[in-house]
Amino acid sequence: MAFEDKVVVTCALTGVLANRNQCPAIPYTPVEIAEEARRAWEAGAAVVHIHARNDDGSPTFSPAVFAAIKEEVRRRCPVILNFSTGTILDDVTEQCAYVQQSRPEIAALNMGTMNYAKYSPRRKAFVFDMVFPNTYGKIVRLLEAMNAAGVKPELECFDVGHTAGIAPLLDMGVLRPPLQFSFIVDVLGGLPATVEALQLQTKVMPPGSQWEVIGISDCHWRMLATALVLGGNVRTGLEDHFYLPDGRMARSNGEMVEAAVGLVRAVGRRPASVEEARQILQLDAFEAGRAAAREVGHAPAAGEA
Repeated sequence: MAFEDKVVVTCALTGVLANRNQCPAIPYTPVEIAEEARRAWEAGAAVVHIHARNDDGSPTFSPAVFAAIKEEVRRRCPVILNFSTGTILDDVTEQCAYVQQSRPEIAALNMGTMNYAKYSPRRKAFVFDMVFPNTYGKIVRLLEAMNAAGVKPELECFDVGHTAGIAPLLDMGVLRPPLQFSFIVDVLGGLPATVEALQLQTKVMPPGSQWEVIGISDCHWRMLATALVLGGNVRTGLEDHFYLPDGRMARSNGEMVEAAVGLVRAVGRRPASVEEARQILQLDAFEAGRAAAREVGHAPAAGEA
């Protein structure tokens, strides 16, 4: 691959489950999350994936908190914003509200129901064990909110059925190209962390789609390297893994991005700038929708004119 082959590096800053007892660098408040976004951008990330937290670290879907996070990030850097919409609840009223009010460039969209668990071989027991429900009705409600706000959906696929399952959404017209996928591996109940599993996903997705890998926990760096060789984009950050390639716990999301950028360069590719990432992900195709959302009277999001 030529060195001009660009890679969109995304950083997932905080997640919903991890806490400071596990990793002291996990950010909670809007200011802390924004500072981590700045560190990630300075290290080479073009996109940051954001979950919102209350000040005590508990998860929140409050539109006001997402607006505050956007405002704080925009004070610090021009990185592309990707808001999570994931919830185990069927009611996505708050998710639709913050997508339409804050209008991030991208919003993550979980594409199917699955067992979602973590097993401890040492304990011979499950750390957690639940069903993550994502019906088509729930997916369509979120897509309609994204379409109305001009926000591009990032299709989060934990299994091959999630990727193939976009067909009716395309037929309905509620999901439209250009498409962007995230292939999550190593979550119990979803795809294993293997080269073959990732290759299958890239063959099932529609040709010409953009994609990245999300490697959870110990497989993280190996799967990022796999995606880079296969021509994909990558996601790193403290939501996905706490440790640098040498085994040290990361002290910031910036350190995780620095390591990911090192991998990018090591395989002869280079990290995309924010403007280059906008072109690769074809975000301008959705800009008209965001402008239209402003014109029809959606309240301006914090930090926007």
